Amino acid sequence: MTVAGGGLVLSLDFELGWGVADTLAANGGYRRHLLGAREAVPRILERFAAHGVGATWATVGMLFATSREELVAHAPPAELRPRYRDPRLDVYRLQVGEDERRDPLHYAPSLIDAIAACPGQRIGSHSFAHYYSLERGQTRATFEADLQAAVTLAAARSLTLRSYVWPRHQLRADYLPILARHGFTVHRGPEPNVLNRPHRGAYSPLAVRAARLTDAYLGLTGPNLVRWSALTPVGGLVDVPESRFLRPVAARATALEPLRLHRITTAMRRAAATGALFHLWWHPHNFGADVGANLRALDVLLRAYDELRDRYDFASYSLEDVRARVAAGVPASGNRAGPATASTS
Repeated sequence: MTVAGGGLVLSLDFELGWGVADTLAANGGYRRHLLGAREAVPRILERFAAHGVGATWATVGMLFATSREELVAHAPPAELRPRYRDPRLDVYRLQVGEDERRDPLHYAPSLIDAIAACPGQRIGSHSFAHYYSLERGQTRATFEADLQAAVTLAAARSLTLRSYVWPRHQLRADYLPILARHGFTVHRGPEPNVLNRPHRGAYSPLAVRAARLTDAYLGLTGPNLVRWSALTPVGGLVDVPESRFLRPVAARATALEPLRLHRITTAMRRAAATGALFHLWWHPHNFGADVGANLRALDVLLRAYDELRDRYDFASYSLEDVRARVAAGVPASGNRAGPATASTS
């Protein structure tokens, strides 16, 4: 029996150099991955358009700036910036170039324009300065100032932000009303299992990271499907939790690639058959070290989506699309991405 209402939710954390400032120096060995992301983004968009797939691109607000002057002009004043106990978390300490041409790792207005122009793609927020909501030294006031900066700079590009993805998954339930006050209606929470609980710091304990890696191939935590019935607003926002992180192709584990992709496609099929959502996410820079191999993996998943769309009316959703369905009280069928628009209202 076919069950209508299932769908594939896609969200990407678009951050380039701002997201690795404290862990992987943008101008060090990870530079290749970040520059590769600039190649990956348009090629991902081509595939999304070809398959009629929508997605939310949760974008660090600093990437919207066209120049260092504009970035500085929109940044919160010094007294409203977080004073993290760990100074490495403070991206305001970084020396950045003048513009996108001179510093392609810290500006991306051309890529943001391409995303906004692609059918079914929505621009969301990944904070202004890759903000860490659980770290010591930040406050409600600095969180709101960061959020306001993101909203204002996006508005300068004629974009309205409605979705929020927490950097490092550092969800703060008590900050949801602040998001709602600034017009946000949906956010992405972490996978609902013990391996993905929000925490301070960039890294989980080694045992947890090892378990996550095993989970990518063997499915320790199950499919982590999202049920429509669970999508009720809390603090003014709907939480559309993650189901699975799309890990990059591992050169040392190519023999395990079919197993990794099977793990994902099996969960997609279960979502389609039961009328649930499967929420896949990644960073564009995860594709950067070997763009071709990672795009071939994405092709496998998109072909699986096509099959499920045709068989089950399996739909494609951005975070904003899910929120709109919840608001309409429609647990949804339909097999194409949302309307082509730069707005995320």
